[in-house]
Amino acid sequence: MMTTPLTARIEGIGFWTNGLPSWQAARDFVATGALPDGAPAKPSPQLLAANERRRSPESVAVALDVALAACADAGRAPADLPSVFTSTHGDLSITDYMCATLAAAPRDISPTKFHNSVHNAAAGYWTIGAGCMREATAISAYDASFAQGLIEAMSQLAEGSDAVLLVGYDTGSVGPLLSVHDCAGLLGGALVLSRHGNGPRLVATLADGEASAPGALGRHAGANPMAPMLPLFDALAAGASSAALKAGPNRVLTLEIVHD
Repeated sequence: MMTTPLTARIEGIGFWTNGLPSWQAARDFVATGALPDGAPAKPSPQLLAANERRRSPESVAVALDVALAACADAGRAPADLPSVFTSTHGDLSITDYMCATLAAAPRDISPTKFHNSVHNAAAGYWTIGAGCMREATAISAYDASFAQGLIEAMSQLAEGSDAVLLVGYDTGSVGPLLSVHDCAGLLGGALVLSRHGNGPRLVATLADGEASAPGALGRHAGANPMAPMLPLFDALAAGASSAALKAGPNRVLTLEIVHD
């Protein structure tokens, strides 16, 4: 249980969603409401070799794209950072494929698809691509996934880590899974958090309550399962001083944001 506030500095930010392929594009959208021209349809994580980029599922592509962007923004070497990867569902298109194939022709399962179906697939691609030997954590907590990932990353700082990479990402649902969770789009966000670095300071506390109402980014990408992270990114883009993230049933992670 979190009995005292957790603190961190946000050194770097990465962001990607349909129509907004960077953190700068997201900030401009919050300020002006305008989408950039010629936004790519899919992220292209430069951490991977070209053939690996073509084969990687969308979940891995968006996670690695924002993770690398956050590290670059922070001026941190990806190989140096422990990481926390958080996702509501992982890759639902692969889950749909696995279920359909197991039901119809289980011997036809693709080894590559099976490899990409595990919840820590993005974390695995990241550590291999970055040559990172630091610890990597993969978690899920349904619509509280980003808040719980943030708590985990900030707890690692409190326990002595100098900096931690946090990555949240999700895809849309397909097939029969639409009846379970009707969600759409591609969304990823990453933060490099540190104990003593530069950037906005976060103070996080668990409390009873409701999450912040959607802002510009929340309205744009609200159909994605990782949308509960967007009140924080909206607040950072707008220079706001607070946000509240869904952290569980009737629970929120309240965030004080100090821009200094």
